[in-house]
Amino acid sequence: MRFDIVTLFPDFFASTLGSGLLGRALAKHIATVHLVNPRDFTTDKHRRVDDEPYGGGVGMLMKPEPIFAAVESLPILPRREIILMTPQGQTLDQPLLLELATSYDQLVLICGHYEGVDERVLHLVTREVSLGDFVLTGGEIPALALLNGVMRLLPGTVGKVESLKAESFEAGLLDYPQYTRPAEFRGLRVPEVLLSGNHAEIAQWRYKQQLARTRERRPDLLAKESDGDSERG
Repeated sequence: MRFDIVTLFPDFFASTLGSGLLGRALAKHIATVHLVNPRDFTTDKHRRVDDEPYGGGVGMLMKPEPIFAAVESLPILPRREIILMTPQGQTLDQPLLLELATSYDQLVLICGHYEGVDERVLHLVTREVSLGDFVLTGGEIPALALLNGVMRLLPGTVGKVESLKAESFEAGLLDYPQYTRPAEFRGLRVPEVLLSGNHAEIAQWRYKQQLARTRERRPDLLAKESDGDSERG
């Protein structure tokens, strides 16, 4: 998969893309990441990428021309999505990450800044995505979160595919509690069922723990499942 990140701060991504799971995935050519700076597409001597909003208001807006030029400079793969990272977009969740990982060959991520982007940029994008109901200084952190979430779902990135299937949100539930050695630490013991070697009992215990944890922490997820069952019925 090809990722194109349109950002005023390409250095922001350098450390993350060169280390850990993402770094290994890029080294194995599972994906490629290309950083594009809209400032390189400005035409004035000051290389301005922002201006005051018409009608007045606080702050500056990113101008449309450099963003359009930056995106139009990119190659076009058959299955491409152009995404604007914005608090006004659809909330990023696991189903969306899975859709992006399986349905597209190229993701173009536009990182806004200042007070946002000129509204005409929306004619360029095909989807708006948000991390949640809060505001950050720019779109780089959300873009990195999306990139990380999608890339780890690409075949070959994570060694054991089974580990992806057992994670939080994959089955509409939060993950179950997990433990490693030692069996006892500061008086806190690993549940006996996990030491039993009985895989059927372990699977049942884990499922019950998922339900209990989801009911306690994210009852909205259970409500979604119930709504889905009602619609299917």
